[in-house]
Amino acid sequence: MHRLAPYQTGLWLAEYVDIRCQLCRVYRSTPQAQLLRADLSQGEVGSSSDNSAKDDKFLSSHHSLMAKCRQRIAQRFHSGLLCEQCHHSIAWLPKPFDLDIAAAATLPIQAATYYDYPIRQAIRSFKHHEDMIKLPLLLHTLRQLPRPHGCHQSNSVIVAMPTTEQRLVKRGFDPVMILAAQLSKHWQIPLWQGVERVDNTVSQQGLTRAERLSNVDNAFALIEKPPVKRLLLFDDVATTGASLQALGRAIYDQTNPSQKRPSQNQPLTVDDPSIPNSYHIYAYALAHGSQS
Repeated sequence: MHRLAPYQTGLWLAEYVDIRCQLCRVYRSTPQAQLLRADLSQGEVGSSSDNSAKDDKFLSSHHSLMAKCRQRIAQRFHSGLLCEQCHHSIAWLPKPFDLDIAAAATLPIQAATYYDYPIRQAIRSFKHHEDMIKLPLLLHTLRQLPRPHGCHQSNSVIVAMPTTEQRLVKRGFDPVMILAAQLSKHWQIPLWQGVERVDNTVSQQGLTRAERLSNVDNAFALIEKPPVKRLLLFDDVATTGASLQALGRAIYDQTNPSQKRPSQNQPLTVDDPSIPNSYHIYAYALAHGSQS
């Protein structure tokens, strides 16, 4: 039997057992034990009826009770990991923004929310301190990202922002890959690890936009040809988008036909249908910018 990693066990407990909001810790729904007792008490109404009537109605009432239980469980499993009040206190899906990755090619980037409280603190704790308690909140955030239109498991892959071997050894885990795996499960789109990152880059944290662009210039290389034409890039935070921009540029330069370039009167996007066998590249992140 396949054993779950510790963080996977924690996510399972947070989603299917713990009924408290992952932010305020208040009950996000009525406890299941109370729901079950309520359903059972409803099923026991009319217990004073004669035994023959009970026998006649037993099968139908049993099915009715089971249907109610299944409905309650289904509602619980899809209710989210935050209570309604906490969910609506966060601004979801900021306006997408585009970054240039070639002379006339742009990369659209969509974030799930802004890099503000409480997501900023959760990302930092998870990323820098391996605080797995924050993972359910980040999973709830991931689930706000709608699956790209026209993308599915047969024509798309998710490309997680690659990390360096040095950083992986230092942290002991890959936070972006863990999040990307959850996004893959949510969207039902497979991960693809066909891009590597060289080891001569430093952390982007604290750098200016110009320094970020210079730091990740030529930092990525394809190690195999993409298996599909739709590539969905993913990173945890898109502060300026420099890392996603560099990753998108590397993929674009190494996959799109070089013999056909747009003229000045024919602008080109990453998914220009006029280019045969062109790749469609989009980018997503947990958070970007600030609402304030």
